[in-house]
Amino acid sequence: MARSPMASIHNALLLLGAVTLALSSPARPVGAGAGATRASDAREAQKGREPEAVSLLGKPLHPMVLTPERSQKLEEDLARAQAAFDDNPDALDNVIWLGRRLAYLGRYREAIVVYTRGLESWPMSYRLLRHRGHRWISVRELDKAIADLERAVTLIEGVPDAIEPDGAPNPYNIPRSTSHSNIWYHLGLAYYLRGDFEEAARCYRECMRYSGNDDMLCATTDWLYMTYRRLGQGEAARALLQPIRAEMEILENHAYHKRLLMYKGELAADSLLSPEGASDLDLATQGYGVGNWYLCNGDTATARATFERVVEGRYWPAFGYIAAECELLRLR
Repeated sequence: MARSPMASIHNALLLLGAVTLALSSPARPVGAGAGATRASDAREAQKGREPEAVSLLGKPLHPMVLTPERSQKLEEDLARAQAAFDDNPDALDNVIWLGRRLAYLGRYREAIVVYTRGLESWPMSYRLLRHRGHRWISVRELDKAIADLERAVTLIEGVPDAIEPDGAPNPYNIPRSTSHSNIWYHLGLAYYLRGDFEEAARCYRECMRYSGNDDMLCATTDWLYMTYRRLGQGEAARALLQPIRAEMEILENHAYHKRLLMYKGELAADSLLSPEGASDLDLATQGYGVGNWYLCNGDTATARATFERVVEGRYWPAFGYIAAECELLRLR
C-alpha cells in the first residue's frame, strides 16, 4: 500500500506529543492572556521546562499558565484538531489547524514543526508559510519570519483575497482579517521589529489595500503611522489619522483604536496605561504605542521607562512586547 504523504507528520507528531506529555506539569502553561494565573504559579509550573523562546534581552520565555477553565477549553480545541488530523492527515486544513491550536496553547516550537512538516508535502502553500512566519516572530527569529512571509507574498499573488477563519474569535465571532492582509501585516511587523522601516512602510502600505473594515484599518494604520514617524515623515503619518474617529465599528482592535486617538490628541497617553479593565495583551499593545510616541517626540527617558514597564508584563507573545524589547535593545 502506498504510504500517505503526510505519514511523516503523523508519526513525528505522535513522538512529539509523547515527549511533550512527559515534560508537561500538571498545570500546563499556555499562551493566551485572558485567564492567566499569578506569576508565582507560572514560575512553579515552569521549573525543569525548556523555554519556548529567549527574549531579545536574554530572558527565557515560558508559556503563561492559565486558569484551569481556560486551559481546559484550549486543550479541548487541540484534542479536536488532533482527532481531525489523525482521521485525515492529507488535508491541508487539518495540518494548519493542528499547528494553530498548538500555538494558542503557547507551544510555538511544536506548531513550527507541524508547519515545517506540512511544507514538505505542500511546498507552495502560502497559508503554511503565513502561519509559520507568524510563529517565527513569536519566538524572535525575525529573519526566518521574513523569508517565509516574502515567499508567501510571491505565492499568493493573483489569488483572490478571502476572510481567514479565527481560531481565537472576537466576542462577535466575526473574523476581521484576510489571507492577503495577514501576510502583509506580519511581514511589515517583522521588518519593523528588525528596524528596517522602509521595508515595513512598503508592506503596511500594501496591507492597507486589504484592510477593508475598521478593525484592520486601525491595526494597519497604527503600525504604518509609527513607521512613518520613525522615518521622520511626520506629515505622511498625520495624514493617516484623518479617517480615524472616536465612533468606529471596532470588534477586537480596541487597543490600536485607542492608540490612534492618542496620536490625534483625543486621549491622554497616561489613560492608555491604566490596568483597570485592560488585559495583559491590551497593556502590552497600548504600552508600546505610548512608549514609541514618547520616543518619537524626543522624550527618551519616558519612552525607556514605558518600554521597561511593557516587558515587566506577562504577555510576551504580544507584538507590542516584542517591539518594546527591540527598542530597549536599541537604546542600550
